[in-house]
Amino acid sequence: MTKIDVFPHCLPRAYFERAIQRSPAGATLQKRMTGIPVLVDVELRLRIMDRYAGYVQVLTLANPPIEVIADARTSPELARLANDGMAEIVAKHPDRFPAFVASLPMNNPEAAVAEIDRAVDGLGATGVQIYTNVAGRPLDLAEYQPVFARMAQRDLPIWLHPARPAGFADYPGETRSKYDIWWAFGWPYETSAAMARLVFSGLFDRHPDLKIITHHLGAMIPFCAGRVGGGLDQLGSRTDDADDMAARSRLKRRPIDYFRMFYGDTALFGAWHAMESGVAFFGADHVLFGTDMPFDPEKGPGFIRDTIEAMDRMRATPAEKTAIYEGNARRLLRLKLD
Repeated sequence: MTKIDVFPHCLPRAYFERAIQRSPAGATLQKRMTGIPVLVDVELRLRIMDRYAGYVQVLTLANPPIEVIADARTSPELARLANDGMAEIVAKHPDRFPAFVASLPMNNPEAAVAEIDRAVDGLGATGVQIYTNVAGRPLDLAEYQPVFARMAQRDLPIWLHPARPAGFADYPGETRSKYDIWWAFGWPYETSAAMARLVFSGLFDRHPDLKIITHHLGAMIPFCAGRVGGGLDQLGSRTDDADDMAARSRLKRRPIDYFRMFYGDTALFGAWHAMESGVAFFGADHVLFGTDMPFDPEKGPGFIRDTIEAMDRMRATPAEKTAIYEGNARRLLRLKLD
């Protein structure tokens, strides 16, 4: 069985070097990314991949978001550099990297739409990656809707990656989030909140066939299905906010029905029981194999190994596991693999 990893991360070397120059001291690129060689070293990545039979990667760009590194004037250039670098890796190793996901300068929406067209038509990108906010701005703002509209028109997926820095404090009056709470619990909340904002903005009523792959299998949503279901059916009953009260009536379906329209990947770091919850909520046809490689403690092989082991342990039929490992990716991403 081919194992198509749809959410591994890398940094093309030319892009990485340019981003390092632009990134402020102490930022994610400076502190963490420089300590994970496989992000940039393709040959090392291939050697790690060799350990797992039938394993291939659809490449996605690693954190931080381009719009955090560059302003609206310079972010389009940085996005082009990233996507050109991705395309070069795929062209050199098409049997190991059957496709890549384009990155966008979301702080320049007009340029982002143009980069979708350039990356898909000119470079062969199989979709785009965006983050759960645009330098702190929510995705349901009108200025970002052309990006969603263009991807719906293209009928290619959007990869949705969480973004929340340590500077997002856990309590008012504090200046930072302590103990990596911003990552361990903040990122799942961030993803869930972004999903909710998109749902209540009416995104899926406007684009019912839009495909959004949420990192980490829908974050909090499967576990909180009861709150998302009967809880959000009562939207507007807990506050006096006029928009809250009006939002439910704007939707054509129950909120939970829209949440089930998202897709998710299996990047849960080996938590097989959580994987079962995600498959139960979304259905096996809306789950794709993804590992979050190389951000494990071993800096490369750990999350691949642990996710495969979780797939083995998870209670699902052979047909469902085949769909998750490869069938859904082949269908959604239009992959051509032997």
